[in-house]
Amino acid sequence: MAPTRYAQVGTGSRASFFYTAIARDFQSEATLVAFCDTNQTRMDYASDNIEKITGQKVPTYKAADFDRMIEETKPDQVIVTTIDRTHHAYIIRAMELGCDVISEKPMTTDETHCQEILDAVKRTGQKLRVTFNYRYAPHNTKIRELLADNTIGQVFSVHFEWLLNTQHGADYFRRWHRDKRNSGGLLVHKSTHHFDLVNFWLASQPKTVFALGELNFYGKENAEKRGEEKFYSRAHGSEAAKDDPFALHMEDHPELKSLYLDAEKEDGYYRDQSVFGDGINIEDTMGVIVKYQSGAMLTYNLVAYSPLEGFRVCFNGSKGRLEVNVIEKSYVNGGGDRDLEGAVDEIEITVHPLFGESYKVPIDQGQGGHGGGDPVLLNDLFGQPAPDRFNRAASHIDGAMSILTGIAANQSIRTGQAVQVDGLVKF
Repeated sequence: MAPTRYAQVGTGSRASFFYTAIARDFQSEATLVAFCDTNQTRMDYASDNIEKITGQKVPTYKAADFDRMIEETKPDQVIVTTIDRTHHAYIIRAMELGCDVISEKPMTTDETHCQEILDAVKRTGQKLRVTFNYRYAPHNTKIRELLADNTIGQVFSVHFEWLLNTQHGADYFRRWHRDKRNSGGLLVHKSTHHFDLVNFWLASQPKTVFALGELNFYGKENAEKRGEEKFYSRAHGSEAAKDDPFALHMEDHPELKSLYLDAEKEDGYYRDQSVFGDGINIEDTMGVIVKYQSGAMLTYNLVAYSPLEGFRVCFNGSKGRLEVNVIEKSYVNGGGDRDLEGAVDEIEITVHPLFGESYKVPIDQGQGGHGGGDPVLLNDLFGQPAPDRFNRAASHIDGAMSILTGIAANQSIRTGQAVQVDGLVKF
């Protein structure tokens, strides 16, 4: 059987997660036939990386030539790893040209583009998968197993706190994510992982959402309130940035230098902006309440300036309580070993039965990024996956339901009102 042919659009730091795996680990099942991007320097870097593994470069196409790329290289599937606000355009066009699609999360950033994607899936009959690697982490799968096996009975409430520290969390305020038009804010770009996990754990979907959010820590105005007097626009070439623990020095990181510092001449994009600069319009402190179709209620908090990295989640049910505490390693995207992204330092799962003794749940520690989920996801995408009791492979419906919680939360923050999820799109 011939290998599946893949083209990849978007060759920033996240892209290598997919293309390196295809070239290194799945050569008999998959082959890369093209790269597409707005920036030639980044595409050349990606093609050079493939050549180091396979001995052959991958053809490159500028974004304006996307249709020509599909016609000339005839991919079976297109992998979309562009800036979030353009996901919908490439997903829809690829499906219109006869390709199935694998999209990095979030599937898109607002309800209008979400509807357009849902309509395109129906219209074209093509398949769309969204890559939720956290589902595949052994501890997250174990949570799903415990709840599915009725360990604490019917789940009535969930408290979920996610902590981004001052290395990882700050990184969203250095780059394009800091503009909500690009990313949908952290409630879409980052929390799509977390809202998908809750959907996955509860085997349910969100119904009603209310949210609050503020920019409390990052941004120039907040720094001025704390008495900061030294400011800069970007770290590269700045004396003021040399001793700033929040500064990102790309020249110290070969991948970041190649992908961004060396590529600035083409598009003027600065990867190392000051987290205490102007122009930040996303929140760094968020609280969300969600009612699910199952009847469960979620209280969710996300902060992006914590001294810790990881999450805590508690489930309260008719037969007891399930508590999960996870401390993750810190990581800057493109700044080092990708296996450190979401890697677990500490994990503890405890069950508290009603009228019984509490006990710890043994967990198999996974290897690789996102708590060991990355290698399992990649095999599921490109290899020969085993039967999966929990159906972790995420469809376009899963992609939509995860972002709709964040989209509804953004709308709630703007209006001060609760939002009904079924009023956002039609399936």
